Amino acid sequence: MNKQYLANNVMKGVFMLSSSIVILIVLGMFIFLLKESLPVFQEVKLSAFWLSAKWNPTGWDGEFYGILGLIWGTMFVTIVTLIISVPMGLLVAIFLAEIAPPKLHSIVKPAIELLAGIPSVVIGFLGLVFVGPLLAKIFHLNNGLSVLNGALMLTIMVLPTIISLSEDAISAIPADYRHASLSLGATKLETIFLVVLPAASSGILAAVMLGMGRAIGETMAVLMACGNTPALATTIFSPVRTLTSTIAIEMGEVAYDTNPYYALFNLGLYLFIISFIINNIAQYFVRRKVHG
Repeated sequence: MNKQYLANNVMKGVFMLSSSIVILIVLGMFIFLLKESLPVFQEVKLSAFWLSAKWNPTGWDGEFYGILGLIWGTMFVTIVTLIISVPMGLLVAIFLAEIAPPKLHSIVKPAIELLAGIPSVVIGFLGLVFVGPLLAKIFHLNNGLSVLNGALMLTIMVLPTIISLSEDAISAIPADYRHASLSLGATKLETIFLVVLPAASSGILAAVMLGMGRAIGETMAVLMACGNTPALATTIFSPVRTLTSTIAIEMGEVAYDTNPYYALFNLGLYLFIISFIINNIAQYFVRRKVHG
């Protein structure tokens, strides 16, 4: 009994230590980003930084640090990605969980999950040399590198996450739910959309939020496919630049302890905060669903 008690206490301590280390790492990242980003406001006004869409830290006619266009570009591409990927991913997940024969399921699901292993630079290259020119030809554009092109590339990247996790959530619903609905006279489609999906909504929401986080944090695909224009995009055919692509392009060229250096860390801080908020919103809805 004493040995079991000791073992339980040791494992409890290990778990507490591991959790504490993770929390300290996240807190340390936040403090470091905050420390490296705040000095930019010693010379740049908050209003000019947040409300302007002109970003050109090393311009010959002056330094401009307006991040409004970068934030809008990030959110615009992400929203279009979710509009395309969520319905498609959910329908595929329903097919795999409720309709597909076991043999077909065993082939299709691993094939979809293989998409997650494709390097983002390969997907970005596909958007740069194939999808972008194709969009330009179809819609008679001068340049196909746009919000739509980037969203299509991100859709390829987030679909495995949305499909796999949604399918797992749907499959986890007990068969009794389906049998009870069918016994009351509901059709198979009514059972799926009125019984199974509401019961699996917490898992589906988690899948969507993880897909959204992947879209916001992606760098190479949007860097190559979106056109890299730091301006307010007005349509899905407009080129944009995101927060991640801006950091990737400029961080290797800026000098340490300069305004451009601190400004890029400020962008990293905003990405950190956005990701933190998204994860907490997802946890809130999941807990609300679990606890009724």
